Amino acid sequence: MSYETIRVDREGAIATITIDRPERRNALNTRVRTEMIDLLDELREDETLRVVILTGAGEKAFVAGADLQEFAERSVDEQREQMDGPRVFDEIAAFPFPVIAMINGYALGGGCELAIACDLRIAAESARLGQPEINLGIIPGGGGTQRLPRLVGVGQAMRLIITGEVVDAEEALRIGLVDIVVPDDELRERVMEMARGIAEKSPVALRMAKSAVRASQEMTLSAGLGLETERFLTCFGSAEKEEGIAAFFEKRKPDFTRV
Repeated sequence: MSYETIRVDREGAIATITIDRPERRNALNTRVRTEMIDLLDELREDETLRVVILTGAGEKAFVAGADLQEFAERSVDEQREQMDGPRVFDEIAAFPFPVIAMINGYALGGGCELAIACDLRIAAESARLGQPEINLGIIPGGGGTQRLPRLVGVGQAMRLIITGEVVDAEEALRIGLVDIVVPDDELRERVMEMARGIAEKSPVALRMAKSAVRASQEMTLSAGLGLETERFLTCFGSAEKEEGIAAFFEKRKPDFTRV
């Protein structure tokens, strides 16, 4: 399948999705969202995939936000229709394998929400993140009011959302909005290094780990512990578990591709 606003590159079990609208600072419009959902559906069926990296083209922006031209042209009913369908933020969060946000430049509004929906966030030192929707007379609509408090706490989320403040990478790291900050010229290699390490893990364990941790944000502790037990037992009954334990005793690196 070919795409107009995104491109996908493969290195073995790693897929890198690049939002490719640098002239618009990779702003999210309807086509970008639709193409990303289609691509994620396609990748979900790929049995060789283990990790997805999400980034933006160029050096200025990861995703600078929603395409405001579309907002200006829509009625409330038209916008509701757009928001009632499948949402790229939810598709990323629900993707079975880990998704890493490689944040280069601005990640604002919908761009910040896109990063929040990912499982890990690695930012360049020059990155800037925020939810400035309040300055437009609106609020985050891609999960920001719900995922952001779960990530950084209610106080910091409230601060970012009601002030519209844009923070630099170090401040984002301090409050837990990003997980790692690296020099700009090391960003891609550091992300690829992490992705390669993840790609070597058991595919069953990766899926079970992501689903269990994600569920912790929506379940009570007792329910979550029950789910964790079931996910653990799924791994325990897998061929990957046999390979992992055999490799440990044989003092070698496990090869999960052979089981």
